[in-house]
Formats: sequence, C-alpha cells, structure tokens
Amino acid sequence: MTSTVWIVLTAFWFHLSDANCPPECLCTSDIVNCGSVGMERFPSVLPPTTSTLDISHNRLTWLAPGTFHGLSRLNVLRIAHNQISLLSPAAFHNTSTLHHLDLSSNRLQVVGKHPFQDLLGLEELLLYNNHITHVENNALVGLSNLKKVYLSLNQITDFPFFSIRKHSHPKMVTLDLSSNRITRLPLDDIVLLPLTLRRGLFIHNNSLECDCSTYRIFWHWEKEGYEAVRDFKNEYSCRMFGDPLISVNFLHSPRFFDDCTIENMISLISPKADMIVYEGDQVRLDCTGTLSNVVLSYSWVIPHQDNMTYLIQNGTLQLNKDGSLKIVSVQMRDSGIYRCLAVDKVRMINETREVNLTVYPQLLRTEPFSTGYTTLMSCAITLVLILVYLYLTPCRCGCCRAPPNPSTISSFGEDHQSLAFIFGVSPTANLKLMDKSNLDKHLVFLEPLMEETNMHLTAEGKAD
Repeated sequence: MTSTVWIVLTAFWFHLSDANCPPECLCTSDIVNCGSVGMERFPSVLPPTTSTLDISHNRLTWLAPGTFHGLSRLNVLRIAHNQISLLSPAAFHNTSTLHHLDLSSNRLQVVGKHPFQDLLGLEELLLYNNHITHVENNALVGLSNLKKVYLSLNQITDFPFFSIRKHSHPKMVTLDLSSNRITRLPLDDIVLLPLTLRRGLFIHNNSLECDCSTYRIFWHWEKEGYEAVRDFKNEYSCRMFGDPLISVNFLHSPRFFDDCTIENMISLISPKADMIVYEGDQVRLDCTGTLSNVVLSYSWVIPHQDNMTYLIQNGTLQLNKDGSLKIVSVQMRDSGIYRCLAVDKVRMINETREVNLTVYPQLLRTEPFSTGYTTLMSCAITLVLILVYLYLTPCRCGCCRAPPNPSTISSFGEDHQSLAFIFGVSPTANLKLMDKSNLDKHLVFLEPLMEETNMHLTAEGKAD
C-alpha cells in the first residue's frame, strides 16, 4: 500500500513538472533548457524542481524583481548571449542556493551591489564580454563563498581591489580582468590580496603604463611560476610615453627597465603610533606591519643626531631580528618621532612605520598636586601667618607688654615692616589696616591696591 502511494505521488509530481514546462523549452528531470528559442520575456512558470536553467542565446533585455520566484532549488543559471542591460535590485531574490551565474555576452554597463546581494551561496560569476565600464566599491561585498569572477573583454578602467581581502573572500582563487582598459594598477592594494588570488589574477591585454613597480611585480610573479602570468606571458605589455607611444612586452624586454632601483619600489605606509613612557624605562619600538615575508631588511631613523651605530655598539640601543628597536634606558632627549623602513627586495615592496615617543621625567610617576589643591594650601598658610601675627606678636622686652590702648595704634605702626613683608610690598608702604571708626575689629585678609610710582609699588587704600 505504501509503495503504491509513493508511485502515485511521484507520477503526480512529474505530471506537475511537465505541466509547468514552457512549450518552447526542453525539461528533463531537474534541467530546463530554453536556449536559442527567440524568447523575449522570461518564462512566467517553470518547474519547481529546476536546479539548472539555461536561457542563453535569446532576446531578453532585463530581469524584473522576483524573476526566479518559486525556484528554491536553482543551482546553475545561464543567461549568456542575450541583450540584458539592466538588472533589477531584487532580480535574484530568494536564490541563495545559486552557485553558478553566467551573464556573459550581454549589454551590462555597471556592476553594482544590489543585484547580487541575495546570492550568498554564489561561487562563480561570469560577466565577461559585456559593456561594463565601472565596478562599484561594494559590488562583491557579502559574497564570501565567491571563488571565481570573470570580467574580461569589457571597458573597465579601474577595479576596487581593496574590497577583496582574505577575511571577506577567503575562497576566491580567480579574478579575470584581462582585455580591459586599465592604465594604472593600485599595486599597494594588489600586493595585499590573498596569495591564492594573486596567483589567479589575470591582467594581460590592458593599456598599462610602463613603470618600475609594475615591471618588478610581474617579473617576480613570473619567476614564482604564477600561472596567470606564465601562461599569458606574451600578452603582458605596457605603453611607454613618447611620440608615438611604444608598446613594450615588459616580460621579454627587461632592458627597458635597467634603471629601476629600490627607490621605485611600491611604498606602503602603516598607521602612526603614539607611546608615552617615563625616564629610565626600557622601551621596545615595533616595526611590524602588513609585510610577512621572512626575508626583510630593517632600518631606523632616530630623532636626535647621535650616531646610531655607536649607540648600538655601546649598548644604548638594540636592533632585534624582528626589526624592533630597543632603548635600554630611555632619557628625556629620546623624545621624538622614530621611523622604521621594512624592505622586501624580492617583491619590491617597502613599508614605513612611525612611532611618536614622549618621555616624561621620573618624578611625574607620582601623581602631582592639582593646581586647585595647591592654591587652597597657599591661601590656608597665608591666613595662618596673618592670624599668628595679629594674635601672637612676640614681646619686645623681658615681660609681656599690655595690649595696646585702643586710643592709639602707634605700636602697630612700629611693626609695619613685618606686615609689609608678609604682603610683599615695600617697607615704606603706608598700610591702612584699620578704619578709625572701627578700631576694635581685627583684619584677617588684606589685598592692598597698588599704584606704580617711579618703578616702585606703593600700597594705597584706593586707586587714583
């Protein structure tokens, strides 16, 4: 009974599949072939079991939103040799199972992100032989399963190499940009591509300008046996400035690059670093960057004028094998910008790193008094001195004198020089400490007004 039900369901499923097969197409199992039938519109209904769909060599002009709705098993899609010039942003919605997409030999002009953002499982993207002039910076962002991209035979002038890194595209092994209109290569970005991708980077048959960096990098790749360079060696050329422009096959004509020296290498610049230390500390300045070759040479430029070789010999500095610079006991005069240059002579790449070193005195290790606290203490001490003077004036004879008669202040005038010293004014200054109408009041703080007379300061009760 169970086998009978299964047979009936299977027959019904195949009948449903046959019913969904367009009359001009050939449907067999999970493969649908609609190639070369003069189709101008995408079929409205297709078998839901379709995993491979071929609609090549037709007259399609665009892909509308939701074109592949209901094809949850679609794995391979071939739409080559049509007249497609526009892809709707939602054209490939619900096609996360798609692994192979062939849009070659169409009329596409721009490669943007939105048409491909739903293709999370895409491994191969064929866009060669279109009219593409621009590839957006984020066109391939999010496609972490991508392995091969073919963009040859277009009109591309630049490509966002910086958007492809090992963490974002760990599986990519092929990027074909051959036969385009690229004149200059961003070598600083290219040398940072994953090694597996550099081996599969095809850039032959472009309009490259001749320069030492371009020559050196491709010369090195050929020596390393990169297939993308070795197999198309005769098609790597560059254009030398002149009248007329001369096309040089630089992998066969090294004599044109005899003057290329280390000064013409690719230069990478690492982010600057700041370091704050205290006098007497032991300091280690790293020269690490993006270069990972084990055969690197290092050199340092120090801020002061001392002979670096002498400092290394007497033990003040130590240059380690990893390129780091060690200062055994840093001093105040060691503050400044230290520059390190790491050189990869094989790949003709150098990288510069700067470290801004600031050295503070050892005494600043303990937390200093704040300005507010210091000011408060100064005021308190001043107040205590004034009170001591007013209430604890020492006697000038063997026995203590009686308190001064309120009717006279002559005894106070006798000690005006001491009070002048406390307030920092001239001993001859006339200090008006008391009002005659309030002789029984004590003055605890006084800020006398000053007037300048013949370069001397004179305390007065009011400003002139």
